[in-house]
Amino acid sequence: MKSINDLGDLKGKRVLIRCDFNVPLDGETITDDGRIRAALPTLKQLAEAGAKVVVMAHLGRPKGEVNPKYSLAPAAKRLGELIDAKVTLADDVVGPSAKAAVAGMAEGDIVMLENVRYEPAEESKVDAEREALAAQYAEFGDVFVSDGFGVVHRKQASVYDVAKMLPNAAGHLVAKEVEVLKKLTETPERPYVVILGGAKVADKLSVIDNLLKVADTLIIGGGMGYTFLKAKGHEVGTSLLDAEKIETVDGYMKDAEAAGKQLLVPTDATVSPSFPSGDGPFEKSVVAGDSIPADQMGLDIGPETAKAYADAIKGAKTVFWNGPMGVFEVADFADGTKAVAQALADTDAFTVVGGGDSAAAVRVLGFPDDAFGHISTGGGASLEYLEGKTLPGLDVLEGN
Repeated sequence: MKSINDLGDLKGKRVLIRCDFNVPLDGETITDDGRIRAALPTLKQLAEAGAKVVVMAHLGRPKGEVNPKYSLAPAAKRLGELIDAKVTLADDVVGPSAKAAVAGMAEGDIVMLENVRYEPAEESKVDAEREALAAQYAEFGDVFVSDGFGVVHRKQASVYDVAKMLPNAAGHLVAKEVEVLKKLTETPERPYVVILGGAKVADKLSVIDNLLKVADTLIIGGGMGYTFLKAKGHEVGTSLLDAEKIETVDGYMKDAEAAGKQLLVPTDATVSPSFPSGDGPFEKSVVAGDSIPADQMGLDIGPETAKAYADAIKGAKTVFWNGPMGVFEVADFADGTKAVAQALADTDAFTVVGGGDSAAAVRVLGFPDDAFGHISTGGGASLEYLEGKTLPGLDVLEGN
């Protein structure tokens, strides 16, 4: 992939850049601006080079309809504060407001188009529909920069099709993400420990399959842990369970054993009679992982498991973590996730937090970003990369 440093003199040129500003909101207040901060190095360099910077981004899933709930106004406001410059937000994506805003730009200006997902063709499965919209995007740029890693696994007009229409390059964020993920898949320093959590086993099956070949130790937590416990023949009560994947999971455990790999599953769990709702405090207890009572639901790994997982992390040279260990949003069930995050923060290993809920968790729990080697901005994209899949938004850059 070319970098923005390979694009030559950008003074006076219109640079169309795809960012990922899909940030969590409480009303109109951004609760985690990590994705906006991650775009600053590229945006600052472009603006300081005298480029006319036209930003494309999305927020939420407006499904091809204009919906004020998904306006990029909070993101434009926050970007302006962080970059200490005016960021003009167009009222539309490719309409009169966007055209006028781009036409009126001076060198170093930043214009943000409204949510690209307001356009029905943005996510269309029909190539011709996406290409027609991408041609309208391309009218706003002389070159295209891809810097929204969280969407590079999507074949969408602002990610894939427009990149074929203009000279293109990867921004600093995308280049960094690819560098980190290549290190994890091709040249990890060993021992290499992978921690997978989150709710659904199905979302991580291909990742487990691929990483079992690369990692030395695979640690399982979160809701998916109960399917592993069930595959070992244990009672899991009313815990989250993917019954259709029990046989597959059993196969993974046997494969790991045959290959001499460690595959760690919870030995105890923090349980409650039901999923927490309201303000709490909640009834909870710690039980053995092999005998969760029939009327109890596992909501976090237990303290014994948390210590074992932390010990495994201590001995690692490389650690990749994707998925919380429990319902971290509720303080009563956040201890396991916090213990894993603390172990990552304390180790000298190269640590990667794999975006999505994991990135949200470490910030909610009060860990600074620099406590970790790298926090990915794309949970889904990073997982698909680690699965060995081709990511359209990267493939199109490598094709130039």
